[in-house]
Amino acid sequence: MGDTLEFNEIYQEVKGSWNDGRLRFSKQNVVYKSSKTGKVDSIPASELNLAQWRRVCLGHGIKLGTSSGHVYKYDGFRDTDFEKISEFFKTNYKLELAEKDMCVKGWNWGTAKFSGPLLSFDVNDNTAFEVPLSNVSQCATGKNEVTLEFHQNDDTEVSLMEVRFYVPPSQSDERQDPVEAFAQSVLSKADVIQATGDAVCIFKELQCLTPRGRYDIRIYPTFLHLHGKTFDYKIPYTTVLRLFLLPHKDQRQMFFVISLDPPIKQGQTRYHFLILLFSKEEDISLTLNMSEEDVERRFEGKLSKNMSGSLYEMVSRVMKALVNRKITVPGNFQGHSGAQCITCSYKASSGLLYPLERGFIYVHKPPVHLRFEEISCVNFARGTTTTRSFDFEIETKQGNQYTFSSIEREEYGKLFDFVNAKKLNIKNRGFKEGMKGNIDEYSDSDEDQHDAYLERMKAEGKIREEGNDSDESDAESDESFNPGEEDDDIAEEYDSNASASDSSEDGDDSEDDSAKKKKAKKPKPVKEKKERKPRKEKKQKDTGGPKRPMSAYMLWLNSSRERIKSENPGISITEISKKAGEMWRQLGKDEKEEWDTKAGEAKRDYDKAKKEYKESGGGSASVSKKESKKSGGKKDEKKRKSAGADKDKERSGNDSFKSREFIETSESSSDSDHKSKSKRKKEEERRTC
Repeated sequence: MGDTLEFNEIYQEVKGSWNDGRLRFSKQNVVYKSSKTGKVDSIPASELNLAQWRRVCLGHGIKLGTSSGHVYKYDGFRDTDFEKISEFFKTNYKLELAEKDMCVKGWNWGTAKFSGPLLSFDVNDNTAFEVPLSNVSQCATGKNEVTLEFHQNDDTEVSLMEVRFYVPPSQSDERQDPVEAFAQSVLSKADVIQATGDAVCIFKELQCLTPRGRYDIRIYPTFLHLHGKTFDYKIPYTTVLRLFLLPHKDQRQMFFVISLDPPIKQGQTRYHFLILLFSKEEDISLTLNMSEEDVERRFEGKLSKNMSGSLYEMVSRVMKALVNRKITVPGNFQGHSGAQCITCSYKASSGLLYPLERGFIYVHKPPVHLRFEEISCVNFARGTTTTRSFDFEIETKQGNQYTFSSIEREEYGKLFDFVNAKKLNIKNRGFKEGMKGNIDEYSDSDEDQHDAYLERMKAEGKIREEGNDSDESDAESDESFNPGEEDDDIAEEYDSNASASDSSEDGDDSEDDSAKKKKAKKPKPVKEKKERKPRKEKKQKDTGGPKRPMSAYMLWLNSSRERIKSENPGISITEISKKAGEMWRQLGKDEKEEWDTKAGEAKRDYDKAKKEYKESGGGSASVSKKESKKSGGKKDEKKRKSAGADKDKERSGNDSFKSREFIETSESSSDSDHKSKSKRKKEEERRTC
């Protein structure tokens, strides 16, 4: 048997939902990693003191207990896994894997036992069900009754709201109420947030981007309290998954991001991330509300009673010590401008994308964190609006797709090299079968920027050339067409030497009998000119009438334009319309219905005003102008037609075609004859006088 045992698709129950993951048994520890959140549970082998094999709803499961009082349950094993797991436990952990039967009678009376963080309900010494006390949000008592309320999980289709236990009165010990004893046992292990005692420290008026506003943050030993003007949030440290400290692109501000699971709730809104924004220049002197001995004993040198420094450093240092999690910072990535992030847009808002050592995080609206292990492939796509930018698409193994658009073209080389170094699957790298041999060449390229599209187009061009070889061989046998060489010796009818070419052909017929005779081109028939149809007259705008109503989108845009400008200072007019279109598409049906109703009301008002305007005689002046123009236009058309008919008559009267020179000479001769006749008449009149 090997040193480790690994199992995939092992499930862990988290507040009513099943999260799958991977479980590994090794000589040193037991490690479980959730596929959904990436959270890792590590159980040292030396602390294991309980191991049970049980039949559960998802096949078989293992229940592990530790000497510190923690209990871990993992389900999804097969019946055949029992032997090798049992042997592994005996060999490496010196622990026997005991089989435990569950009660399936369905009885609703039995014995309640508190064992560590679990409340087990037993029937005839067999467990019917178990309640993790960490899932309890509230405990209320009655006369002979105890009510347990549970935290809700949005990922579950059906949620358990509460459970009531009937506790019969005890006759043996009258001094202690059994109901109160039951409730105290529950509350000692329940995840009930109670602000008892003083806060460890308080940070006042911190700028919070998600949820938006300024909050006073009070740090308690077991939870975080956000106190704002409108809302309050209490965040247990057990719900904190990760901490991020990210520098802003302007190098003057810092983001501190807290990842939460389950998220904090406000109505129907869920906040999976708590994002704080700090200025690097803001300093603070902090004094913890604890004695120096307590600080040293609890935090083991991570914190001191009196501290001073930058505000963001103090907040991150305190959170790291209380939550007991590492702070993630950007890795070695540097963009074109030297910053550790990339400016881009996600959905309808712009933000910053940070490539990390083990994933990507986007801040801030909406925040997105993607781990490399949950990414199926990435894709570099051309920008939809301009060639100066490109889109970066990420597709997860669950089938979700995230598109980060409007990334500057200069960032392409740096981002491509980063993705390539992390060995992520690039979707548009080329043909997966035909270009496998070229992948190594891409990674070893000495160029500063590698264009995946260029390599792909080259490969497609080679395939097209190979496919067109047969077509080219057939095309070589065909006679090529050379315009201008075929009929050069034939004179056209409008050439000045047309008669010479005809006569030369007639004289050389006897000499060129063996040669092929080339046929002269026939003169093209003159097409009769068709009468043009009169153009449709444009409708004149009635300036005195009511204005047309706006659409629902235009009404929404007018009300949202100032908000878009305030959220994106310095944005251009074209970018405003682009972002407005994206935001309008993101709106829900309910929000759009509101603007549709407003547009409908505006349309009805317009129809009513237009009707009143027409009834009062509006628009009659414009109609009279149109009629006068139409009548004038008809007269002009008649004049044109009569002039054209006279010209046709003159042309038809001449039997032969008259050249330009003939017309000019004839006109000049007729003018001279007319002048001579007038002179003769004047001389005759003088003589008679």
